[in-house]
Amino acid sequence: MGAETNLYHSLGRLRGCLLIGGLAQQPWELIGARALQGIFAALLAPAALALLTVAFPGGKDRGTAFAIFGSISGVGAAAGVLLGGFLTEFVSWRWCFFVNVPIAVIALVGVWTLVSESKAGGSTKYDWPGVVLAALGLGSLVYGFANAEHGWAAVESWGFIAAGVVLLALFVAVERRVKNPLLPLRVATERNRAAAFLASFLAGAVLIGGILFINFYLQIVLGFAPFTAGIASLPMTVVLIITAGLVAKNLPKLGARIPSALGPVFMAAAMLWLTQVTPDGTYAVNMLPALILMGVGLGMVFVPMQNLALFGVDKDHAGVASALVNASQQIGGSLGIALFSTIAAAATAAAGGGTLDALTSGYSLVFLWAAAVAIVIAPIALLLIRIDRKTFSGAGDAPHIHLG
Repeated sequence: MGAETNLYHSLGRLRGCLLIGGLAQQPWELIGARALQGIFAALLAPAALALLTVAFPGGKDRGTAFAIFGSISGVGAAAGVLLGGFLTEFVSWRWCFFVNVPIAVIALVGVWTLVSESKAGGSTKYDWPGVVLAALGLGSLVYGFANAEHGWAAVESWGFIAAGVVLLALFVAVERRVKNPLLPLRVATERNRAAAFLASFLAGAVLIGGILFINFYLQIVLGFAPFTAGIASLPMTVVLIITAGLVAKNLPKLGARIPSALGPVFMAAAMLWLTQVTPDGTYAVNMLPALILMGVGLGMVFVPMQNLALFGVDKDHAGVASALVNASQQIGGSLGIALFSTIAAAATAAAGGGTLDALTSGYSLVFLWAAAVAIVIAPIALLLIRIDRKTFSGAGDAPHIHLG
């Protein structure tokens, strides 16, 4: 299936899932609609990045294209938080689904009329054993971490984590042997791309897992309404967009290693700032500086990592590489939420239960762990990224990766 066909069919089915979610009358209907949303959204993002990779194979325009893509994603995320808060507070949560239906229709028309077909050549088949093993393995890992609140010695925790590790090991073994693997291992193991995937995984844990507790603090402790909390989160998105644009513009001069190693320092600093939250804290003192630092750090990490993840990948594997960089971020986010929620629950219980003092104690410990996760990205970037600036910017005569 080509990128245009993939986008078109995924958007059509996503539109149906949104309608089902908005019309849901039972919890299982809503959960099912959300699960289907996840499936078709997972098909959309890699197809979009693969199209960018084919349209901009290298050079300065490639960095600009990825920066625009990232900025649009940031604007969409900010608009989603704001609009979602407004609809939930003043209209109905159902409209958080319905409002996206016309957007999906517009996107359908745009794909049909503007996007050229692009697909892998040769014989291709679906790697169903790989799909099943990856889904079960990752699901088991997330479920195990989510159940760690019962104690790490509980079967619900270590049993599922161990099962996840075994299933993922089997996944790797299968991928090494099948003719058309879901994940060609050479795509993931090249050291520069490996740095991108690891960084995306860890950044996803900090972004998705950490931001969840920022919103908890804003709404539960500071008492912000959902719409107000959305507005309060805007500085991070604005700074991220500005930083991403600046990094993309200067990426040919900087290369990938410098911003990739420096960005995590800003992210860790943001999380460390948040460890000082208190029940009587204020947005201006406890939140705003951290949101600005976080925006700078994420902007410095995401632009080079998106470029690195797709650097040197042939057209037939562009979809795989772009899927992996998105999947690594989402998997990191899922594990981050599960792990951080367990840490917060344990710390809150140890501090005396559901009082504001106990809650902020739990949040502080989560932010400390998030800072530790963020700073790990820096040595990964320094040790694994070896591509020179000229090659990375497309100015070199031929692909050249330093091994020393």
